[in-house]
Amino acid sequence: MKQESPYQPIHKIRIVTAASLFDGHDAAINIMRRIIQATGCEVIHLGHDRSVEEVVDCAIQEDAHAIAMTSYQGGHIEYFKFMSDLLKEKGAPHIKIFGGGGGTILPAEIKELMDYGITKIYHPDDGRKLGLQGMINDLIKQCDFALGDKLTNEFSEVKNQVIPAIARVISAAENFPALYLNEINEIKNIAKDSKIPVLGITGTGGAGKSSLVDELVRRFLHDFLDKKIAVVSVDPSKRKTGGALLGDRIRMNSINSNRVYMRSLATRQSNLALSKHVADAISILKVAKYDLIIIETSGIGQSDTEILDHSDVSLYVMTPEYGAATQLEKIDMLDFANVIALNKFDKRGGLDALRDVRKQYQRNHNLWEESVDSMPVYGTIASQFNDPGMNSLYKVIMDKIVSMTNAPLVSSLVITSEMSEKIYVIPPERTRYLSEISENNRAYDNWVNKQVEVAENLYGLHLSIQSIKKSLMEDKDRLIKQLQEVFEKEKLNFDPKNWAFLQEWEAKKQTFKDPIFKFNVRDKVLSIQTHTTSLSQTQLPKVASPKYRSWGDILRWGLQENFPGEFPYTAGLFPFKREGEDPTRMFAGEGGPERTNKRFHYVSLGLPAKRLSTAFDSVTLYGNDPAIRPDIYGKIGNSGVSICCLDDAKKLYSGFDLSHPATSVSMTINGPAPMLLAFFMNAAIDQNCEKYIMANGLEKEISTKIDAVYKQKGIERPKYNGDLPEGNNGLGLFLLGITGDQVLPLEIYHQIKKETLAQVRGTVQADILKEDQAQNTCIFSTEFALRLMGDVQQYFINNQIRNFYSVSISGYHIAEAGANPITQLAFTLANGFTYVEYYLSRGMDINDFGPNLSFFFSNGIDPEYAVIGRVARRIWSKALAKKYHANPRAQMLKYHIQTSGRSLHAQEIDFNDIRTTLQALYAIYDNCNSLHTNAYDEAITTPTEESVRRAMAIQLIINKELGLANNENPLQGSFIIEELTELVETAVLMEFDRITERGGVLGAMETMYQRSKIQEESLYYETLKHTGEFPIIGVNTFLSSKGSPTILPKEVIRATEEEKAYQISMLQNLHVMNKDEFDKKISQIQDAAINNTNIFDELMEVAKYASLGQITSSLFAVGGQYRRNM
Repeated sequence: MKQESPYQPIHKIRIVTAASLFDGHDAAINIMRRIIQATGCEVIHLGHDRSVEEVVDCAIQEDAHAIAMTSYQGGHIEYFKFMSDLLKEKGAPHIKIFGGGGGTILPAEIKELMDYGITKIYHPDDGRKLGLQGMINDLIKQCDFALGDKLTNEFSEVKNQVIPAIARVISAAENFPALYLNEINEIKNIAKDSKIPVLGITGTGGAGKSSLVDELVRRFLHDFLDKKIAVVSVDPSKRKTGGALLGDRIRMNSINSNRVYMRSLATRQSNLALSKHVADAISILKVAKYDLIIIETSGIGQSDTEILDHSDVSLYVMTPEYGAATQLEKIDMLDFANVIALNKFDKRGGLDALRDVRKQYQRNHNLWEESVDSMPVYGTIASQFNDPGMNSLYKVIMDKIVSMTNAPLVSSLVITSEMSEKIYVIPPERTRYLSEISENNRAYDNWVNKQVEVAENLYGLHLSIQSIKKSLMEDKDRLIKQLQEVFEKEKLNFDPKNWAFLQEWEAKKQTFKDPIFKFNVRDKVLSIQTHTTSLSQTQLPKVASPKYRSWGDILRWGLQENFPGEFPYTAGLFPFKREGEDPTRMFAGEGGPERTNKRFHYVSLGLPAKRLSTAFDSVTLYGNDPAIRPDIYGKIGNSGVSICCLDDAKKLYSGFDLSHPATSVSMTINGPAPMLLAFFMNAAIDQNCEKYIMANGLEKEISTKIDAVYKQKGIERPKYNGDLPEGNNGLGLFLLGITGDQVLPLEIYHQIKKETLAQVRGTVQADILKEDQAQNTCIFSTEFALRLMGDVQQYFINNQIRNFYSVSISGYHIAEAGANPITQLAFTLANGFTYVEYYLSRGMDINDFGPNLSFFFSNGIDPEYAVIGRVARRIWSKALAKKYHANPRAQMLKYHIQTSGRSLHAQEIDFNDIRTTLQALYAIYDNCNSLHTNAYDEAITTPTEESVRRAMAIQLIINKELGLANNENPLQGSFIIEELTELVETAVLMEFDRITERGGVLGAMETMYQRSKIQEESLYYETLKHTGEFPIIGVNTFLSSKGSPTILPKEVIRATEEEKAYQISMLQNLHVMNKDEFDKKISQIQDAAINNTNIFDELMEVAKYASLGQITSSLFAVGGQYRRNM
């Protein structure tokens, strides 16, 4: 297909781009905004998880022509309609709305939205027909009109702080200065007499100015509760296209306040740090009577002093990475700036840089009589929550503003003399950890090669000795003696353990041939039959042994492959799979907890093991409570289950014994994972309290007690909404609305709690690193989120929780965002090793936390997916054993795998089951620990009961009916599998080295290395798919006679109005019921965060009384919100 040329806009077009509320799928909109920019537009990109009000306020303040949104997580009808309504309500009906959401927005819904007034919702078929550039051209053509050329009373409304008027007058000054020359001059004359201070901020590109401005604004709003602030941010225009990325808003959380106005300007000229219309914008904002105005320049050079012409007080932001100290002599701003911030103070040489910059400032200003330490140069780490250096900088700036302008802005902020100090997740001396692992694993492989060479020599000598012994030579005894001497000398180069392995080889092989094989798993002896019998009465070995005779071949196989259950675990973690428990997972998540509970019981009925995989709605994924506000309301219970409190968790898993060894629960949640984990653990504890109550005949007494508590408050006692499904015996529902410690003696409760925590099995995803790198559901600052993860792991160690995984280190979302299989594996393992290093730095023992780590990969049809588990197990075990000296249990990499969502296509959806079957075969042959097969219709809707059963049947048929699957090591002995394993292992270790060059995983994240690589690989795949170079059956080749259009779902699964209303009313009752306890408990969890004690300890208690949203907002206050990246 021929690529369309970019449209050439006539006017300067401004477009706001974002992903909708609670939506982390921002790769697509990021690609779109790049093309919009390259087509000559000024783009204000807000990134993911944006509420309607945030987007609308931004579009009005920025006087944008249009809003372009992606909405992938459901609730799109309510979201887009609310946006249209709010634009009208706030006086901006002219702003056009464009949207898309893959196949999740159905044609009938597109028609409904466009009839309502949404300009255009793009469907996947539009993309196929127009191409990316074609869609963008279509969007821009509809936005190519003038703004600011037709004003009525806007100039007079500026002084009343009417936001649309302020925005439009700035546009008029920018676009039509000659047309409104008189009015603009009048505004300048009024502004001339204004005493409102202007703080000018300039600095080098990448110095962190946006984050620093955000932190200054946050402190200002906290310091002055009755003052308003305006921010003007300037970014450079591209000379080639005229487009611009106005990228400061995305970094700022504090501006989402009715006391802040922000306007982004493009320079619209080259080689300048400011727009020529900045002076007009400042005059307009002075007339609007904001109490403080901040201007931030584009960071295009070191010596920019243009800011001085427009500001009363100036701040220069730089980093320690300026080169040699002599470079400081070239920076003009060190002559003129009132205050200097040395941001990113945690970078190497920060203290030296602080000394050098202070000395240079002292020289430039001839302040020889004053102490060098008194120079106004401050080390800051703006990206770190509540940084002491930022506190000092803010106070100094405010004092300087007061002293230089007499503005009534005397700060009451109390600061300490603390200096900025980086809270290191990985200690600086450990940043080479990934390359150390690469070196360790390569050293092991080199050792293996040398040992194999020795083994080959020994085997050659052994054969020679045997041959000579059988010969009729006259002096054979002399020859044999000489050869034996050579043999013994060569044997000195051989590791005794390897000699023992060779000596025991035949006996080891025999154990797999004997009818019964016995082995230990977690202190239990398991006896497994080693063969299965086919219908033809063939005895098929479950584990096939190699027929090698050469000691070198045997040794190489033993050291790099080995039997399942033996180091390096290439073929699997255990000698045999557990009988009676397939790796099948039951997947559900829709509506309220009751509906998902019914789905769980339906899909698991009659199966011996209950492996429940839970998908949560996006409201829950972002740590929020259900609410009536349309952009939240539309997402309740869509694309996942709504869970916002302990009672929801009790209902969700009711009827499943959470302490039973055959029950395991997987929770796919990240940002608020600690809260959901606390809900789950408390639900499990209360189940066992309920068992105790029933076993001791206390049911009536305690029920009366609970009734009395609710009667006193005048609130209805919580209940399961609807009839119990088949298979649900009601376990877990008796203590709804109350917890075991409120009705049982505390010593009994604590004993039950202790036993329960030791029994529960399952996984909480909780992997915050991959969220920041791929699909983003981060809610807290990275440091705080990692601290929470560490606190959870420490709690697990303290309470001997050995059968539950505290994190599922996930590559699935990395692959879904577009990464190829090698990148997925490399980034995922690198993240895993980062957690290892972090937990070690907190003083935990590798053997204590190692068993609580698990992995989660995406599958696919690429050849590398055939060996993804083999390579992961091999790399992990070599590193854990040889570098970290962990015990065998910690060396074992346990992984769950899910068939690829990226290979589920919205065209010819029946073909998806074929792809899923092939991927399931890969996974089962590779000895995954558990497997989730995606439903074929998941590309276009929430899966139906029928499609989920079909998906489960795929792996059940492979496990139960496919004869060869009775063998548990079918990949061993294949030349191509061995070759692929080595190729992928080598590629992963090389990627480790590339990450090390960027400062380890966290250092690479700062420069967005992972996100960029994932998006490049995504675009590469999509391009090949679009051109047809990468053939996909039923998508771009082998099309049906109708052209294989996007399929419409037969059944659209959405949460019902009744479910949503019930969730909201139940939540309101919870808040009323627990208000007093909540106030007390929430202060305890905040104190734990501030005083650096274990937060999860307190979370286990607060989860009994608080809702998810209440906990999230209270932790924001002490841990900081996630700051988005471009």
